[in-house]
Amino acid sequence: MTRQLHIGLSLTPTWLKGKAADDPDSRPGGDPVEFNLALTRMAERAKLDFVFKPDYLRMYPGIGGGHVGLDPTLLMTALARATQNIGLVTTVSTSFNPPFVVARQIQSLHWISKGRAGLNIVTSIEGAENFGDAPMPPPETRYRKAAEFTQVMRRLWQSYPHAALTGAAPSAAIDHHGEFFSVAGPLNVPGHAAGPPPLFQAGASDIGRDFSASIADATFAATPDREAGIELRNDLRCRAEGHGRGADSVRVLPGLYFFLTGTREEAWDLHARAHAHLTPEQRRKSVKSVLGLDLGDLPPEARVTAEMLPPPDTPVRSRTHADLLRRFIEANRPTVAEVLARPEVVGSAHWVSVGTVDDVLAEIVDWHEAGALDGFIAIPGGSLRSLQLFLEELVPALAQRGLFRSDYEGATLRAHLRLGDER
Repeated sequence: MTRQLHIGLSLTPTWLKGKAADDPDSRPGGDPVEFNLALTRMAERAKLDFVFKPDYLRMYPGIGGGHVGLDPTLLMTALARATQNIGLVTTVSTSFNPPFVVARQIQSLHWISKGRAGLNIVTSIEGAENFGDAPMPPPETRYRKAAEFTQVMRRLWQSYPHAALTGAAPSAAIDHHGEFFSVAGPLNVPGHAAGPPPLFQAGASDIGRDFSASIADATFAATPDREAGIELRNDLRCRAEGHGRGADSVRVLPGLYFFLTGTREEAWDLHARAHAHLTPEQRRKSVKSVLGLDLGDLPPEARVTAEMLPPPDTPVRSRTHADLLRRFIEANRPTVAEVLARPEVVGSAHWVSVGTVDDVLAEIVDWHEAGALDGFIAIPGGSLRSLQLFLEELVPALAQRGLFRSDYEGATLRAHLRLGDER
């Protein structure tokens, strides 16, 4: 039997970049809830597994068009009451939230959505100034805190099991006392009959991979090319087994940043328009921010080699993006121009696919057959029309090939992801 893909949709209007933000047909309307609901209903008609909402803990003006950063969990609660089948994955930072509050919120969303909630766990790379005077902790500390957070949250979900509603099992305190948290429990929201909400995690650095392999049901992966996807998926499967889990426990879902139009020429014009606002100077500054590498006055045709790279422990904004760009340079000796065009530099470390529906469909099939993914999270680029082509033409084409469902077979997120009945 053909292994079917898992597909989610990022609800952030990623097509509103550069000159694309000037397109009145692609802008969100005045009501952000109605705008996100319209996208979610489109995704549900296409039978997607879930919609996914990333989050930022500070003002993030990078996306135009009147973007409004609603709290993702509250937004998902609104969407839950207006949809029936599609999964709803929210995002919470473990660095700045207490596990009892998050456990209660997510379990509440699980009940409100009738078993369709999912949680994307992030450690955050910015926003510390909004939670006190202490600087952002180093990655090792953030991930150690995230591991304890996740352990406590899961124990809280187990502390008031669904069976307790019928008297078949008691609730119980957890009495946790750890490095970062002290929580008595039990949780005051019972478990849902669907089982616990699935956990998602994003991060391709070494420490992020290990955390994903230990706790995640799915990883929102940054894999800019097929080879990176194959390497990441194989690595996560090995790491999952090292943590006593099955190799198939973690579904690898790279972000697919696509630019779809009727012709290849139009698609590449759409892609260029989305990034035309970035000058060569801005791109060189981005390389220094992402990798710690100063390209100085090197001409566009000059080669960037591994010998030019700064030490791996050089402080950078995102270790995931730094590792991806470092591996690309080590493997390819690219020109300065090629480095300046990289997704990590122009604002996305994700797989970028540009062309017609048939072009992008062929890429997805190629990645699937090569073992580079278990599915993907759709990140529409360039225009709202690009998203419509994806949902109305590309996804049905995948279903016709037997690579995606033609209708929902269950009504919970665990059913869509084909997870077991763990309680």
